[in-house]
Amino acid sequence: MSFMSLIPDILPMILPSQVLITKARDLEAQRAGNDSPMIRQGAIIGKTDKMCASVMIAKPRCSSAVHHHGEQDTIIYAASGKGILVTSAGANSTPKKHELSPGDFAFVPPWTEHQEINETDADVVWILIRSGPEPVVVYLTDWGGDQAKAD
Repeated sequence: MSFMSLIPDILPMILPSQVLITKARDLEAQRAGNDSPMIRQGAIIGKTDKMCASVMIAKPRCSSAVHHHGEQDTIIYAASGKGILVTSAGANSTPKKHELSPGDFAFVPPWTEHQEINETDADVVWILIRSGPEPVVVYLTDWGGDQAKAD
């Protein structure tokens, strides 16, 4: 028997794990900008160096600023409402609209400029999983634009 075959049995004893549960009532809302109708709620932030999770709520008839998430991959799960994810593949490409309905998933690669839009009269709720310990959001002045200045 080699040492390598023992690793799966030994590792849980060396690196104890703890399950973390975040209850919906414990989510803290943060506006995406001071007066933005987009609300982000951190669900699991800073608990691992590999990923984080948050909830995005888009109020009726609103949109986010054009932004990207730097080096982070992002997976979106549409939990409720019909929202639109607008993406741009590069500086000279025309932004493309993708409708997301409840149950749909979307993958947004690193540095991909995008915008969330809610054109309906109901809230849109998306679950966001990112490949970093905390969400990175880089707001832009426009598609292909410079980084927006912080308020």
